[in-house]
Amino acid sequence: MAFPTLHARAEAKNLEHRSCLTPTTAKTLLDAGYPVLVERSSQDANFARIFKDEEFEEAGCTLIPEGAWESAPTDRIIIGLKELPEADTPLKHTFVHFAHCYKQQGGWEQVLARFPRGGGTLYDLEFLQDTTGRRVAAFGYHAGFVGAALAIKTWAWQLLHPDGEPLPGLEAFTDGRGFYNNEDELIGQLKEDVAAGEKVAGRKPSSLVLGALGRCGSGAVDLLEKIGCPEILKWDLAETSERPGPYPEIVESDIFVNCIYLSKPIPPFVSLESLKSPSRKLSVVCDVSCDTTNPHNPIPIYTINTTFDKPTVKVDVEGDGPQLSVISIDHLPSALPRESSEAFSSALLPSLLALKDRSTTPVWQGAEKLFQEKVETLPEGMAKKEV
Repeated sequence: MAFPTLHARAEAKNLEHRSCLTPTTAKTLLDAGYPVLVERSSQDANFARIFKDEEFEEAGCTLIPEGAWESAPTDRIIIGLKELPEADTPLKHTFVHFAHCYKQQGGWEQVLARFPRGGGTLYDLEFLQDTTGRRVAAFGYHAGFVGAALAIKTWAWQLLHPDGEPLPGLEAFTDGRGFYNNEDELIGQLKEDVAAGEKVAGRKPSSLVLGALGRCGSGAVDLLEKIGCPEILKWDLAETSERPGPYPEIVESDIFVNCIYLSKPIPPFVSLESLKSPSRKLSVVCDVSCDTTNPHNPIPIYTINTTFDKPTVKVDVEGDGPQLSVISIDHLPSALPRESSEAFSSALLPSLLALKDRSTTPVWQGAEKLFQEKVETLPEGMAKKEV
């Protein structure tokens, strides 16, 4: 089968600096025989891709104008990361990106219906699975890594600002960028934060990471160990299946990082009642899982998602004890766009290399089958192809 042309579009989501293709993976695809076109990245600081246009050009990619995918030949495969801008126009291409419309999220019908109406196809990145049912690529590791990083930063900030002033936005710590250029920059800054907090508290923080054996949890544990905070309770299914929550061990830790995948109703891990414990040290919760609006949210002590410009929300707790803040940002890996993009794109690469044989490759066969099944759930008439 001939090699299809891969067209990497520029991202249009505000504050998204990651990329599904990187110069490294693009070069591998080029070397394998795929034509790779890359749209130029917006110069707007809110949309600028972490990888410069020149990096893709040096890898051998052909640079094309931003937004060129809309008028591109229909035999191209359009590769992106986050969802397309809201619109009602039919989509004619084969797309690879996170569309966020398979779980009946708000407005899912309008998002999904654009594909069959134009004769297009969606391969949703969230649902690309191997033959064992495991996702071929995910951002979980860096979500946990960044989540633990912001938890540490909040812990130190609280000690240095006992008046309750909330942690400022990420731009305050990144020369106005709102993201870190690389992991070394983040680690170096956090070691300084820990040292400053230790001077006030007389000790380094203790942490409990729930879901520690998964991608997300391992990222959180790695971050804590890299910055020299090894007092970590690493919990997973074994610990939580022994007895139901709430768990006193959580409120007796300085930091709680939740990295579980919620698949069914479970008792809460922590509650407003359990926070009244006289032995509470807990001052920071990072809910990486972000099941904020889920009726079965196992951390029912907050009700809003936070953002990089307002990373924390205060929890009013009865009784004595330290101030308590929750971090609930739903795109944490964006704070480390270079490393998280490289890791994700490298994991996705074997599947991308198989795109020319997608009709016989299980990953792509499964993705197309799921797309068709989801299309069938659309209200009557919404999937009718326009002519």
